[in-house]
Amino acid sequence: MTLYILPKEQLPVFVDKLKADFRVVGPVKTETGFAFDDIKQAEQLKLDYPTTILPPKKYFLPQREVLFNYHTSINEKGARQIDTEPVFQDVQPTIIFGVHTCDMTGISLYDKVFLEGFKDEHYLARREQILIIGIECLKPCDDASFCKDMGTLTAPPVYDLHMTEVESRYLIDTGSEKGEELLQKYGEVKLATTDDIRDLSRTLSAKWPRFRHRLKMSRDQLPSLLTINYGAITWDHLGERCLACGSCTNVCPTCFCFDVQDELDINMQDGQRTRLWDSCQLHEFALVAGGHNFRESKASRIRHRFMRKGKYIHQVHDILGCTGCGRCERACLVNITIPGTLNALHDEMQLDANPAAG
Repeated sequence: MTLYILPKEQLPVFVDKLKADFRVVGPVKTETGFAFDDIKQAEQLKLDYPTTILPPKKYFLPQREVLFNYHTSINEKGARQIDTEPVFQDVQPTIIFGVHTCDMTGISLYDKVFLEGFKDEHYLARREQILIIGIECLKPCDDASFCKDMGTLTAPPVYDLHMTEVESRYLIDTGSEKGEELLQKYGEVKLATTDDIRDLSRTLSAKWPRFRHRLKMSRDQLPSLLTINYGAITWDHLGERCLACGSCTNVCPTCFCFDVQDELDINMQDGQRTRLWDSCQLHEFALVAGGHNFRESKASRIRHRFMRKGKYIHQVHDILGCTGCGRCERACLVNITIPGTLNALHDEMQLDANPAAG
């Protein structure tokens, strides 16, 4: 790990220099909150933002993406022939500036899902053009956050640069050779001294008491908690409240479910296959041929979402599918929350184990 110092007054200069060669996006203030958007002026970048409405996943997984074009024809033998041509978006080299540690955890999950084993070439093409500059969270975003419970208060190793605000300067950790090159070429930085490192250690130590725990159990217990409570009455109660609107999954930094649609031109020969965001909370998501829906009830869909977050993803990728960012809690119109649900399951399990306590 190499640590550098960037004086705060040099940050706008650094951003402007980066903009000359990169598309720079970061948190900006909007009428409804904060959002990741293109930085046109360095002053737009707000590194002290609480959180954004949407995570930066839209830069890795576009809401709508053409996978390939196709053309159908009848060959010389009279058989139908389909010719396909992959479509890759022209991705400009991009720097995502000011990513919180919880959102970097979401990106690390995407890297596992789309790059380990069978590689998604469309994801890879974008990922290779994206550099990540993270920012250390020194206080909770708001009361909806539970990142401390989920272990996402420290940055996973997906960043190229990671910044921590320490008094009048930023201490910057380099996470990759590309990040090192960025600093050397665009930043007016110097190596951190022993005093700088001491101040950084003091700043990081002071942040932990500011974050509270909201769960009644540790995150290591979540897979077993959900397994034991697969048939819990809590799911039925939640199903009665849920609107099945999909807001929770739309704002989630770890949801990656998608639909694939073929769009045929009016000539009935040419078309394209597209990938679009989808939600397991929508009624149509589990609808299959014959009109059968293997998750017909809202209760079963809510349970599936929690099982993915706390058990299924962990089984496959050894990482929980929830970062504790709290976005789903802010978006939910009927106040269904992850901490509230997990705590309710915990209480129901305790009551079943000790009926006299009820």
